[in-house]
Amino acid sequence: MIKRFISLEWKQFKRSSYFQKGLAIKILLIFGALYFMTAAFFLGISAFFMAEEFVKDVDPFVTINNYVIYWFLFDLVFRFFMHQLPVMNIKPYMIIPIKRETVIHYLLGKTTISFFNLLPLFLFVPITGVLLFKGYAALSALTWLISMLGITLCNNFLNFLINKNNVFFYSLLSVLAIFIGLEFYDIYKVSKPLGVAFYSLYTQPYLVIIPLIAAFGLYKANYSLVRSGFYLDGAISKKTKAVTTENLSWLDRFGSIAVFLKNDIKLIKRNARPKQVLMMSFIFLFYGLIFYTQETYREMPVFLAFASIFVTGGFLLSFGQLVPSWDSEYYKLLMSQNIPYRKYLESKWYLMVVAVAISFILSTPYIYFGWDIYGMIAAGALFNIGLNSFITLFGGALNRVPVELNVKAKAFSNTQGFNPTQLLIALPKMIGPMLIFYVPYKLIDFNAGIIALAISGILGIALKGVFLNKIEAVYQKGKYKTIAAFNEKK
Repeated sequence: MIKRFISLEWKQFKRSSYFQKGLAIKILLIFGALYFMTAAFFLGISAFFMAEEFVKDVDPFVTINNYVIYWFLFDLVFRFFMHQLPVMNIKPYMIIPIKRETVIHYLLGKTTISFFNLLPLFLFVPITGVLLFKGYAALSALTWLISMLGITLCNNFLNFLINKNNVFFYSLLSVLAIFIGLEFYDIYKVSKPLGVAFYSLYTQPYLVIIPLIAAFGLYKANYSLVRSGFYLDGAISKKTKAVTTENLSWLDRFGSIAVFLKNDIKLIKRNARPKQVLMMSFIFLFYGLIFYTQETYREMPVFLAFASIFVTGGFLLSFGQLVPSWDSEYYKLLMSQNIPYRKYLESKWYLMVVAVAISFILSTPYIYFGWDIYGMIAAGALFNIGLNSFITLFGGALNRVPVELNVKAKAFSNTQGFNPTQLLIALPKMIGPMLIFYVPYKLIDFNAGIIALAISGILGIALKGVFLNKIEAVYQKGKYKTIAAFNEKK
């Protein structure tokens, strides 16, 4: 029966009208997966020697165990954002004589066959190989490897449970932040007692049973959770929710584009996918911490310009790139109304401008790193408003892949609305500000680069009318092709 399930899912994938587009995206994802696997492999090979180099007079394997907890915590957070839980259309199987236990076991078994469970192999197997090469006890090293893979499976099934309750996820994120804070400021070395626990999986091989039992227990917990709702009436019934209306009259000051702004705000508040993207855009605010805290990047300011675009441009880059796909479910109705296309595009531009402005205000704590950094962020915000917003809108004219608003998929891994053309459109948004900053910086100084980046954004704002006219012409030309494309469903 499992073989039959696999055969049916392959036919569903292959016969889909989106097979070619989905295949192209999956090829890109495969290249990304190969990159991360290669990086993990080389990290696994070098981890022992790096620990030996940087932490003197301590067994390198002890050092590795002290920090392996962070791998698993980051793995769990990474899974929450990226790991799209496998699904299958189970309704047809509920009315034919197939044991529900078989279907549930198949669903849970699919979760173990994923990139997120394969990646740890490329890290822990090389570490184990180095341990054997260095003369560590073979049996203990192998049981340690099995324990690491058992904990990986625990993360896999724990992610299933966390997805059912966001409270668990935010609690986990808070714990991770506290651990890093305590470690970074030398308040308390959380890694040491946890490292002792992980190292004991090597010194006492019989403890391998603990992560294996934990993985089995989490599997049973998931099985019980799915089994409790595995009924036909539960699968087809719809929850009734109280209907609420919102006036949003404060948006009327924007005149004729107010109706579109109200529609977008309601879309974000009421639907799953836009909410996820909004949360993702907030996370972009912390992107600068990767660059502004490292002295290395201070010596390469062009990367600071790159970071400044992300700090204030999270919403623009994530939500904006899916214009007009957000409206795909009612795009035909929208285009049949007696409304100027220009107003529709202008409303999207104002929405992105407001989001950039709010992000800039929220980025005020970056003043801590110096006024030069904050000036860079301000210049990046102007560039986002004056140029990146129009580049994003232009890219939307080439994006004809629909988005299902209430599909509860991961904002980071959901490829609905994605097409490879967006990668080409993204290049000027990333490389452009770096070039505009770098040339004056190299010829004059740092401040000249900031001023050039800011002036480019101001010029874009001044030419708003010209840009919108050109973009409107492109949208009008492809209007009916876009309507036809949005009528296709996966």
